[in-house]
Amino acid sequence: MPKYSIHINGKVHDVDALEDMPLLWVLRDILGMKGTKFGCGKALCGACTVHLDDTAVRSCSVPVSAVGQGKVTTIEGLSEEGDHPLQQAWKKYIVPQCGYCQTGQIMNAAALLKGNPAPSEAQIEQAMQGNLCRCGTYNRIKQAIQSVTAGKLDNSAKEN
Repeated sequence: MPKYSIHINGKVHDVDALEDMPLLWVLRDILGMKGTKFGCGKALCGACTVHLDDTAVRSCSVPVSAVGQGKVTTIEGLSEEGDHPLQQAWKKYIVPQCGYCQTGQIMNAAALLKGNPAPSEAQIEQAMQGNLCRCGTYNRIKQAIQSVTAGKLDNSAKEN
């Protein structure tokens, strides 16, 4: 079995995995990082979204052999204390209901803001449309992202 040295959340992890094993299973099953979720297994829902060199990717469709020297960031690496502005906004705007898709939602939003710190409402909607939420909290997701971009993470969250 091939051995891979993968840069994840600022640390190098040596893993033994088949070259076609999805990054998702390396993260969850080999390294025990459970924050990245399995959703559909076909890169359609976004629950497994992580960053590869600051770009949002679906880890269920990225084979470990394709990571190379890229730097992977998972929800665990977004903020050690869980205090990233998006994580705070998610709490403030009570985005999660079942919560299953939310790590992927946050990781996708973080990649959006890294590339465009002041996206328009249409740009937010466009960027986030590939992340599915079975609870339908799309308006809250958008509000949370907008609160971060506007720097208005205060105590006046709007009701949906």
